[in-house]
Amino acid sequence: MGLEHKMVYVALGSNLGESELTLRMAAARISDWSLEKVIGSSLWETEPLNCPPGSPSFINAVMGLNPKQGMSPESLLVDLLELEMQIGRERSGLVNEPRKIDLDLISFGMETRNAESLILPHPRVFERQFVLSPLKEIAPDFILPGQNKSVTELLKDLPLDRVLKLDKLLLP
Repeated sequence: MGLEHKMVYVALGSNLGESELTLRMAAARISDWSLEKVIGSSLWETEPLNCPPGSPSFINAVMGLNPKQGMSPESLLVDLLELEMQIGRERSGLVNEPRKIDLDLISFGMETRNAESLILPHPRVFERQFVLSPLKEIAPDFILPGQNKSVTELLKDLPLDRVLKLDKLLLP
């Protein structure tokens, strides 16, 4: 049986510290988990959504990778959470608090999950312009598992007033 190729999409966000540098550092580490060259969106500046008052703007991006053999959604989630800790993410328990790094597994090929620790595709991706806008850059025609609309079509259903594309790429 041949190697099954699965495109994986990861959302990256930061609104504390040197966000652009932090996202590029995370993207470089995540790139090591891919069989092939990864793809990355531009950086997007985003108004904080449902965050504590006075929260700084986020810098967001999305990257796509072809995971190395043996990787599962669960093992990748563990790796992403470990990378967040290594970069300096602190979790106080406050919902949507400012953070140095936030890494979300958006999708893993066409796999679905509905467990306490992992839901795939990410359950709130459909309402998050700050994920769909950069995802549209790298995968405009992608249809998330369980959906019948492409990323481009999903984005049309959202108000387009919360994100600003920066003239900077996530990856060199």
